[in-house]
Amino acid sequence: MEIRKIKAEDTWPVRHRVMWPDQPFDFVKVDEDHEGIHYGLFIDDELVSIVSLFLKDGKAQFRKFATEVEHQGKGYGTFLLNYLLKETEGLHVSSVWCNARTEKAGYYERFGLLKTDATYMKGGIEFVVMEKVLV
Repeated sequence: MEIRKIKAEDTWPVRHRVMWPDQPFDFVKVDEDHEGIHYGLFIDDELVSIVSLFLKDGKAQFRKFATEVEHQGKGYGTFLLNYLLKETEGLHVSSVWCNARTEKAGYYERFGLLKTDATYMKGGIEFVVMEKVLV
């Protein structure tokens, strides 16, 4: 198992297959992708889990966190997210946050992220903003 920085375009196929397979491919791209730090977890050189980190206004947001379906439930996503949260500690940000699918909020709570009052809908799915204050 290896985690390394990857290009934004390397994340797009995983994002599409896992997160939004019923949407057009371009739906998974975000305007800020070129500004992000993208991480991939590899098993025997196969990219199996991805996450993107964006820094803005002294905060870190992780987005587009996904693990290939056939590799889910094996701890790879948890390993990658723990790695990412450790990385944010050295970035001198006040908090790390994400937009979590509401049904997955319990997963993120295990990492110390807390639900905020901010919720929204996208593509028929409800999301909640979750945050972990670091300072």
